[in-house]
Amino acid sequence: MPDNMLLTAWIFICIFVPNRKQKAMKRVVIVRHAKSVPYGYDNDFYRDLMERGEGDAEKISQKLKSLNISPDLVIASPAVRAMHTATIFCNTLGYQSGKIQKEDVLYSGMTTQAFVDMLQELPDSVETVFVFGHNPTVYYLVYNLVKYFNSDMPTCSTVVLDFSVEKWSEVSARGGMLALQLTPKTV
Repeated sequence: MPDNMLLTAWIFICIFVPNRKQKAMKRVVIVRHAKSVPYGYDNDFYRDLMERGEGDAEKISQKLKSLNISPDLVIASPAVRAMHTATIFCNTLGYQSGKIQKEDVLYSGMTTQAFVDMLQELPDSVETVFVFGHNPTVYYLVYNLVKYFNSDMPTCSTVVLDFSVEKWSEVSARGGMLALQLTPKTV
């Protein structure tokens, strides 16, 4: 059967077969801040995005919008470059940037267990949470939340992780599935 016929059959089954129960899911979208200025390391917290970084954040967030991936909650490092990246995503995805929750430990570094603990405290009404941070933390979080991750996390890299759970309290390390990774070079 040609590939397009298989796709058509799959879409038909997904849409029209009655009593098809959807599995519950919680989604975590982890974003490394976009490209920042290459100076000011003596005052690292206040480094802002380069023009290229702003464009990359716009490009990635537009791609997420086209895939209907949007946040119910946004959590970000309070560092200027992470907040600027988060604000661009929020503007594109229709989330009020004034509602971004700042988490200091996303700037200073966070263990996977501390991150899982944070997720487990989220209200179950939240289906999708976006988290904006820095390397190496974001790389280690992704690496430890799924069974297999063998990729880099360049600036503005965005990773979508799905957990087949009904409640955030059920999220665990290595329990996620890598659904998607976007980078400025792949979009």
